[in-house]
Amino acid sequence: MAVGLTSTVSLNALDEEARAEVDVLNSRLDKTTQLTKKIQACLARLEATGQSVRDVAGPLNGETRRLQVLGTNVDSVIAAIDRLRQPADSKDDEEQIIRAGPEKAGLSAYLASLKRITRSHADMQTSNLRANQNTIADLTRLIKNGNTQLETHFDNLLRAETPRSLEPLHFITKDKPFPLLPQETITRLGLVYSHLTSNQKAGGYDSPIANIYAEVRGPYLSASLVNLAAASVNTAKKKNPGAIYRSGTNGIGTYAKAMEGIFIAEYDNVCSIFTRDDWGPVFQAACQSPLAELARTLRELNAHIKSHLTTDCYLAYEVTEILSSLSGNLETRTGELKPQLAAALKPVRETAKSSLAELLDDTKRKIGGVQVLLNDGAPLPIVSESMQRLQAMMEFLRPISSIMISLGDGGWKNGASSRGADAIPSLASFDVSADGKQIFTNYCIDTIETLLAALDSKMRLLVRNKSTQGVFLANSIIIIERAILTSELAPLLKPRLDVLDPWRKKATLAYTDVCKDLSVYLFDTIHTSTRARPQSGGPIDSATVVKALSSKDKDKIKEKFSQFNGAFDDMVAKHKAYSMEREVRAMFGQDIRQKLQPLYDRFWDRYHEIDKGKGKYVKYDKGSIAGVFVSLGA
Repeated sequence: MAVGLTSTVSLNALDEEARAEVDVLNSRLDKTTQLTKKIQACLARLEATGQSVRDVAGPLNGETRRLQVLGTNVDSVIAAIDRLRQPADSKDDEEQIIRAGPEKAGLSAYLASLKRITRSHADMQTSNLRANQNTIADLTRLIKNGNTQLETHFDNLLRAETPRSLEPLHFITKDKPFPLLPQETITRLGLVYSHLTSNQKAGGYDSPIANIYAEVRGPYLSASLVNLAAASVNTAKKKNPGAIYRSGTNGIGTYAKAMEGIFIAEYDNVCSIFTRDDWGPVFQAACQSPLAELARTLRELNAHIKSHLTTDCYLAYEVTEILSSLSGNLETRTGELKPQLAAALKPVRETAKSSLAELLDDTKRKIGGVQVLLNDGAPLPIVSESMQRLQAMMEFLRPISSIMISLGDGGWKNGASSRGADAIPSLASFDVSADGKQIFTNYCIDTIETLLAALDSKMRLLVRNKSTQGVFLANSIIIIERAILTSELAPLLKPRLDVLDPWRKKATLAYTDVCKDLSVYLFDTIHTSTRARPQSGGPIDSATVVKALSSKDKDKIKEKFSQFNGAFDDMVAKHKAYSMEREVRAMFGQDIRQKLQPLYDRFWDRYHEIDKGKGKYVKYDKGSIAGVFVSLGA
């Protein structure tokens, strides 16, 4: 019982203790709840207070930012004003440098000062402040004054290094390049040019440097070449006006060589000073004066050539080749002056083209003016002259080939070569497949045909004797043939010599027409009896033949021998009296022998016993007349 009571007491004590703890916890919970409510109330009041602060601080913060921006802008304006005031403050210092000039101030310092002034000028124009207008005007004046002094400095530098002239023969004969401007001068000139051109837009500056360069260098180029230009005109005047012009005897070759050398040197100067875009215009401007002198020289040469066309047309060919070569070389080295050189050459080239037809017309005109031909058949000088012309043309085959291509095959006929300078060229001018040498060969053949046709026409008008006609024509043919075979014409014309065959045949027929008259005396119509007639094909017994003749027939044979002897001796005398070229005499002698000797030998075989060897009628035996025939060709 006691144990159970003790257990019950212990449990009650524990319950009481637990309830006490619960009461304590509940009390704390109530306090916590009350504290939470107080905290919530405080938070509510704090939130309300924060909102009030925000409502008040917000506008103040925005105003602060605006004040900060305004302060920054004010600082920038102050800095800009300081920068704008700086050029005005330093203007006096820069003006002193500009007034001193590049020589005294030094080119580098002078250019640096101008650059600073130009930069300040640009900044002030950008600001567009009214307060700076006077300063802008002052800076503009300084820039213009500075640029003007630079132009003068450029001019002075260039003139100091540019001689009045030089002697081009010194450089040509020693094969030395023409002199260039000193490198130091080129550097200084380049700096001045670079500054002026770089500020054309910034300062409203229009650089006249190119004009200055041309004004200084142009007279130097002209003065250096003027003596050679004059020499080209003077050397065109020959001591013997009738002599044919020979290659290289005119000074135009030296003139062109000097022009090429000095022009190339000048182009190198231009390229070292100016920018690429200005190379061509500046170079052309500098060369304008010497090119004008060249054009004037070529006009004088052209006038001389025209007045001596038959002897000096070859000078036109040479000038055409030399100037074409000069143009090509300068085009290769500089890419410039080709149109100017072509324009200067044009009058001479047109004369060269027209000369081809003029030479043919001159040939016909000279032959047409002949009033008398010699009875000995001597050729006219025009034959040799015409062939000498063709031979002389071979010295100028390259330019002539070019001219022939521009004319086209046969272009020298029908006035084609005398077209006006402004005429539109024919399609043949652009025939890249044309062979200039072949066309020239055709021109030579045309010249020969024209020559022989004119000679034949004049011969038939003035000479009635056929033998004389034959000699005259054959002499002309041989002179033509010899001129071809013994000269540089041979490679071109030797394959075309068959053009002479019809004329040679015509000459031979005319000369050997006398053989018809002689052969009449060597034909007989004597009839012998059947018993006395020798057998065909066997040896002829003259004694038997003569014995069978009647007295009347014998008289006829004697008369034929006598007539033949007289006519033959007369023919031989005339043959030897004719003025024949060696080849003509041999040709005609051989032809006469072929035509008459067989007839005479036959006649002699049959009838030489007519005078029983006394020589009264039979003057020539077969051996002696053979000797005469041989002598005809000697």
